[in-house]
Amino acid sequence: MKRLALVLIFVVAARACCATPRHSLVGQVVKIADGDTLTVLDPARVQHKIRLAGIDAPEKAQAFGTQARNALAAKVFRHTVRVEITDTDRYSREVGRVFCSGRFINAEMVNDGFAWRYRQWDKAGEFAAAEADARRHRRGLWADRNPVPPWEFRKAKRTGANVARR
Repeated sequence: MKRLALVLIFVVAARACCATPRHSLVGQVVKIADGDTLTVLDPARVQHKIRLAGIDAPEKAQAFGTQARNALAAKVFRHTVRVEITDTDRYSREVGRVFCSGRFINAEMVNDGFAWRYRQWDKAGEFAAAEADARRHRRGLWADRNPVPPWEFRKAKRTGANVARR
């Protein structure tokens, strides 16, 4: 009984630490830009560019970039999704938690090995277990001997350096 109480306290505390949605929207996914960005068309025919919160998928030009994009497309393209908008990023994209048919897509992308937990934005550790499981089972990008996180890939691209393998 004590164990159950501790688990419930942990779950409630973790949920409270996660970003509180500013608002939600429902619409059909009409475009997949990459493994962590999609476009939703709402009922008023307004397009919303959505960045999946707390995760970072490989860039298009990076190893597993195409596979990540295809994985996200297989999960949500032309499907109706609910997005809990938590923020707006510096590129004016709405940042959110995406749900499709009762599934939490952000977590699925990490669990399937098509995105990293973006530690900078996942301070509560919401995706830590999913990433650890994907690593342990060498799913998706974790099948690579030395996967390069997208933030390192982008930094190397900006500085003109070769992407260092970890």
